[in-house]
Order: sequence, then C-alpha cells, then structure tokens
Amino acid sequence: MRSTFAPAVYLLTSRRNGTLYVGVTSDLVKRVHQHRMGLVAGFTRDYGVKFLAWFEQHGTMDQAILREKRIKKWNRAWKLALIERANPGWRDLAEDFGFEPLTQAGSPPARG
Repeated sequence: MRSTFAPAVYLLTSRRNGTLYVGVTSDLVKRVHQHRMGLVAGFTRDYGVKFLAWFEQHGTMDQAILREKRIKKWNRAWKLALIERANPGWRDLAEDFGFEPLTQAGSPPARG
C-alpha cells in the first residue's frame, strides 16, 4: 500500500455475508481507522460495519469515484461475489495494514 495519495474503492461489512458498505477514499488506512473507531456518524457506525472485506486501488480519484458509483448500483449478490473472488475466507484485510483483529462483534479483542 502506498503511503501517499492512493485513491481506493472499498467494501466494508459487519460480518461474513452481513451488512455491506461501499466507499471511496484517497487514504484507505486513515478511512478504515475512522470506520473502526466510529469517528464518523452515519451508516457504518450505526450498523457496526468495520471489516475491510475488499478494496481496489485506482490511478486517479475520478477513476475510483466512477468505480464506486458503478458498484453501488450493483445488486447484493454481485457485491458478495466480488468479495468471494478476491477474499474467499472473508479475512479482515485491515489486519494486513497493522490493525488489531476484530471479534465477531466488531470490536478489538479484550486484553487481559
């Protein structure tokens, strides 16, 4: 993952086959952090949508926005198929960027 401007489209989920959210950002790591911490009021915070199930980087923000708009129009089955092709185990891809694993309830595991 580039540490500079890197437009990306992403799919978050509450759990495997759970609630889905499609988003676009210029900084995926920062945006995932915002979602996971519930820093932005709205859909993802209300529904506990924190697992990064899929993402795709683009060369320009315009390309990323166009792809996001197209995916948002897709039916649910197509979005699930997109995740299944790239991430059949439904791993939380945010862990690849150094994020703590989430429990099934969508919170970091308790430390004891």
